[in-house]
Amino acid sequence: MLSMAKLKQKILQLDSSLFYSRKALKTSQSLASLFGISRSFNSIYVTYNLQHNKDSAFHYLQLAKLLGDSLSNVEKDKTSQYQNLNLNEQIRLGETEKERIKFENRVRTYSLMAAIAVFMLIALLFYRSNRHRKKANDLLQIQKEEIQQQKKHVEETLTELKTTQSQLIQSEKMASLGELTAGIAHEIQNPLNFVNNFSDVNKELLLELKEEALKVNMAEVQSIADDVISNEEKINHHGKRADAIVKGMLQHSRKSEGKKESTDINGLADEYLRLSYHGLRAMDNSFYATIKTDFDPGLAKINIIPHDIGRVLLNLYNNAFYAVGEREKLQPENYEPTVSVSTKRMDHGVEIKVRDNGLGIPQKVLGKIFQPFFTTKPTGQGTGLGLSLSYDIIKAHGGEIKVNTQAGESTSFDIILPDKD
Repeated sequence: MLSMAKLKQKILQLDSSLFYSRKALKTSQSLASLFGISRSFNSIYVTYNLQHNKDSAFHYLQLAKLLGDSLSNVEKDKTSQYQNLNLNEQIRLGETEKERIKFENRVRTYSLMAAIAVFMLIALLFYRSNRHRKKANDLLQIQKEEIQQQKKHVEETLTELKTTQSQLIQSEKMASLGELTAGIAHEIQNPLNFVNNFSDVNKELLLELKEEALKVNMAEVQSIADDVISNEEKINHHGKRADAIVKGMLQHSRKSEGKKESTDINGLADEYLRLSYHGLRAMDNSFYATIKTDFDPGLAKINIIPHDIGRVLLNLYNNAFYAVGEREKLQPENYEPTVSVSTKRMDHGVEIKVRDNGLGIPQKVLGKIFQPFFTTKPTGQGTGLGLSLSYDIIKAHGGEIKVNTQAGESTSFDIILPDKD
């Protein structure tokens, strides 16, 4: 409307200009627009002034000025409020920035403290590790000195075994030379101690025998003679045990000179099974065990050294019969000693399984059974070389031997031999 009023003013259509100015005033008043009312007053003032109506022009000029002053005060208040708000916002932002800086400083402080704590912890761990390492080194040194002292006591025995020592160092057979030396010395020292002790006792008995003979005390002479004979039998027994240990060591170290032959595994397994059983029956005719066989009839011949594999089977059979015999002594009623042998074709070879329902092998010693000189049999009944030798023979054939056992129930040795060289 005011635009039309200004246009009419320019072309001097003053009545029309006045009409449009008043109409714009009504519209601004209905909208409560102070700025619109002020402009309308001013437009009416200009129109009356062009009509030379001074009184009316002055009236509307005053109205426009009063309203303009009011608008100026409102604008000033708004500006002041805006400035205050802006100042408050800046103060708030400043406080926020201070809080942020404080927070970052706390984070840096905590991070530094955490880093110092981690560093101190690492330093403590290094310190403890060094202490433990030093203690371990001291302990190792003490153990080394003890081993050296033990070696001094068995130097005579070691001298006799030097010729076989180099042959005993074979792949996967022993953990170290010192461990082997201590084992050999321990095993041979036991029967030698018995021989020496009984020899000393016999010397004393023979001296007493001479004294009693001079007194013609024939009853005492007879009793002493019986004691000497009994001691000589024990000396002979332990001498043979020492001889068996040395022979077992020689077998352990001797390289096989046999040649691989195409062999019927079923026939070989059955032959040595009968040999083992009848050999034990010949020594103890009271021994009895049930034998079960399950040989795969379609098993083809494979190339092996028959004598070596026979030695392995014979050792496993003897151990199985020994295990069932020992269990029968402890559980004579409602127990049937049984040894089972089976063969079957595998994907890449032949499996031979020897199982007994004897006493089983304790879990705590299961990992040691293939070590040289380790045996679960009582002193004097085993050299501890059979399974170690069997392990080496099977490995030399490119096969493997495994053991599965349940303490007090059963033991199974599984041999797998490759069907190709």
